[in-house]
Amino acid sequence: MRTPSGVALSLAVLLWVHESHAAPETQSSAPPPSPLPSGVSAVLWKLSVPASAAPTPERVALGEKLFNDKRLSLDDSTSCATCHDPNKGFTDGKPVAEGVKGQKGMRNSPTVLNALFNASQFWDGRSSTLEDQAKLPILNPIEMAMPSPEAVVTKLRGIPEYVTAFQAVFKRDITYDDLASAIAAFERTQFSGNARFDRFIHGETNALNASERRGWALFNGKARCNSCHAGNAVSPLFSDQKFHNIGVAAHKQDFPQLAREGVKVVRLGDERQIDELALQTRFSELGRFLVTKQENDVGAFKTPTLRNVGITGPYMHDGSLTTLWDVMDHYNKGGVANPYLDGGMQRLGLTEPEIDDLVAFVFTLTDERFTKFNGQELARQRARKGQRPERDTAVALGKKGNLGDLAPNPDLSVKNPADIGVYGTETLPKPASTKQP
Repeated sequence: MRTPSGVALSLAVLLWVHESHAAPETQSSAPPPSPLPSGVSAVLWKLSVPASAAPTPERVALGEKLFNDKRLSLDDSTSCATCHDPNKGFTDGKPVAEGVKGQKGMRNSPTVLNALFNASQFWDGRSSTLEDQAKLPILNPIEMAMPSPEAVVTKLRGIPEYVTAFQAVFKRDITYDDLASAIAAFERTQFSGNARFDRFIHGETNALNASERRGWALFNGKARCNSCHAGNAVSPLFSDQKFHNIGVAAHKQDFPQLAREGVKVVRLGDERQIDELALQTRFSELGRFLVTKQENDVGAFKTPTLRNVGITGPYMHDGSLTTLWDVMDHYNKGGVANPYLDGGMQRLGLTEPEIDDLVAFVFTLTDERFTKFNGQELARQRARKGQRPERDTAVALGKKGNLGDLAPNPDLSVKNPADIGVYGTETLPKPASTKQP
């Protein structure tokens, strides 16, 4: 099959992103499992999983046990699964994460599903690998609260089953690095790409109903969602992996003053300090700035994947948007103005039926293993449609404010972007000929 130039370009970008975050010795890749779901790219797998971190069955089993073990926390009350529940799409359904003694952080728990493909981890990208990410919550004072890596290792060495398991898997005594490697191995098996959308984009035209298809057209047109959440065969996460200030927290903070204070406090490269600032202090709202100290990163947070978004609310880095209707309202009015608002934010002029169609579409991005839960969440969110704190129709439609012109609305009678298939071909089947040869 000839690879379209757009595919080659996208793969080149992905290769650059992942290699820029990889250590020199991890450039060779692990072979992808077979078969992969239709929405998971084997090429992206090879870019994302180094051979040295291949998720062997033994490492995965140990990692799953550690992921679910509350004994990794100071008071035996909290595990990784507390905030990343497999039954809830590896999230917790809460606005912000809750750790030991019921302490609440400042950030929403992102899903672990497809985290192996992320170019960076956490909302602000402060960790570059799953291994680095796995280490920090265990030590954060309001998450699992263990005082040090040494304390974690000492505790595990007092549990005979772990002494035996680590020796069998790693052929040595327990280390904190090996603990992180095991958890990361388990997380690398949590890929997701078996949604109704995947069946549609590969040619099953009836996989989406009329409303959902209209939503897909809007997603790629008037709603401009694909500016940051493009979805196709080589960008299957519906995320550009970049960081944007979309104004979610602008009404809470004086960003310029907060940034000036942050410059004096943040120590570049001190991952543990940044982790604590992100979860325990008002500096959390500075986002990517905590990592880079670059002014253009003030209030910028990573574009999350839209896969399984129907079941992974509430939404945004602080969990402040309860439903996907709230999310659409936020974007429809162009976000919330602040000095660092991303230049791509502008009013969208979406009507209520168009918002309904967009929400219907994004619910098709949920893995079919969660079909029942997805339906329950859609019903729950739809029941809240009357509660719309982010809604500002006058701004969205240009009746007040000055937030730019609307994106073009494609003429669907000429070409519907929802009909474009996985390799740029139309998914709609041609009518079968009834003539005899």
